[in-house]
Amino acid sequence: MFYATVAYRLTMKFVIVGYGRVGSRTARILKEEGHGVVVVDNDETRADRARTAGFDVVDGDARTESVLKRAGIEDSDAIAALTGDPNVNFAACVLGREYGARTVMRIGEDYRSEIYEQYASGVDEIVYPERLGAAGAKTALLGGDFNAITELSEGLQLSVVTIPEDSPMVGDLVSSIDLEHARVYAHGRKREPMVIPLPGTTVEPGDRIALIAETEHVNDVRSRLLGDETS
Repeated sequence: MFYATVAYRLTMKFVIVGYGRVGSRTARILKEEGHGVVVVDNDETRADRARTAGFDVVDGDARTESVLKRAGIEDSDAIAALTGDPNVNFAACVLGREYGARTVMRIGEDYRSEIYEQYASGVDEIVYPERLGAAGAKTALLGGDFNAITELSEGLQLSVVTIPEDSPMVGDLVSSIDLEHARVYAHGRKREPMVIPLPGTTVEPGDRIALIAETEHVNDVRSRLLGDETS
């Protein structure tokens, strides 16, 4: 009985608003991990693409309560509003919150602080998909195989590493990379955008891996990923 209860709790139900680049990838990852996913989109082409991919789809405007009810928001664990329109995303999240769902909203990172604060006060999490692409672009421009993109706090650093052919990580699953002082949060093939890696994605030479590392252990993390014991 205990094991059955645990298994039940690990399987969750999500509503994904928007089946564009970000929404489709997120929905696919959740589905591959065994979760229930319902897609909401008012664009006929995107809705058809989601159905072809095997998702339950509700056609309509996610700012409308009846549409979210058809998607099952009343018994969903969370809603992710991932369209390119922050107004749609925020409205969908506000409705989702009324039904007790965890809310995740996509916005661009170039919003003024007061706008960000307005959105942040009404949702549980805000995500910036474009930030990963910007980090990858800066890495490509700077060259090299391990670049610090920014300091996140006094003790944490956002970095991107380019995997060489002789890296000990080549052939491993991205999801299985175990770094004591860092966490992998995005992956990209050569000349491709950086995204959340799918469960079956393996590391190949030339891949870029974005990670958050403890600043004082950056050299150790670099050595582990690049196989450079002299660093």
